[in-house]
Amino acid sequence: MRLMFSLPNLESTVGVLSSMITPAVMILATSSLILTTTNRLVRIVDRVREMLPEFEKLTRAEQPDDRKLTMLFEDLGRATTRARIGQHALSQLYLGLGAFLATSIALGVVTFARLNAGWVPLLFGAIGVALLFSASVLLIFESRIALASAYAEMDYIRHISGHLAPSKLRKARRWRMFR
Repeated sequence: MRLMFSLPNLESTVGVLSSMITPAVMILATSSLILTTTNRLVRIVDRVREMLPEFEKLTRAEQPDDRKLTMLFEDLGRATTRARIGQHALSQLYLGLGAFLATSIALGVVTFARLNAGWVPLLFGAIGVALLFSASVLLIFESRIALASAYAEMDYIRHISGHLAPSKLRKARRWRMFR
């Protein structure tokens, strides 16, 4: 019985292992983004849970503060959007991680089986990079929405406590470059 492929020599083995390092770096980068995206989603859920007592308090009030109620509803809407975007980004990151793992496996299989299919690991790598890029763009949008929530809360705090600020600060114009 004849072997389908011959065992590689040390030089070709080192070459294959070296080429498998690039997907490993991409796997590490993607894993880091997965961890930070998961943490962002947890923070969104925590923020929504913090809103519940505020909503309950406002519903029991005889005259709820309309401005606060508006701010909370808008913040809830932003949190919902952020959670959906974050979930889509996380899905893309997991798919990208799988593509980078497939790249590494395909490199080994194509090399050791001496297949003329170098395009397979290249395709998996390109898919992984595209998914990583797409998830990164989504995370940029998500972070902009998070910043809008922070600005809205700051504006509300200024509204309810502005009269307590020193007159010099009340007259100062707010910086709105990134709004």
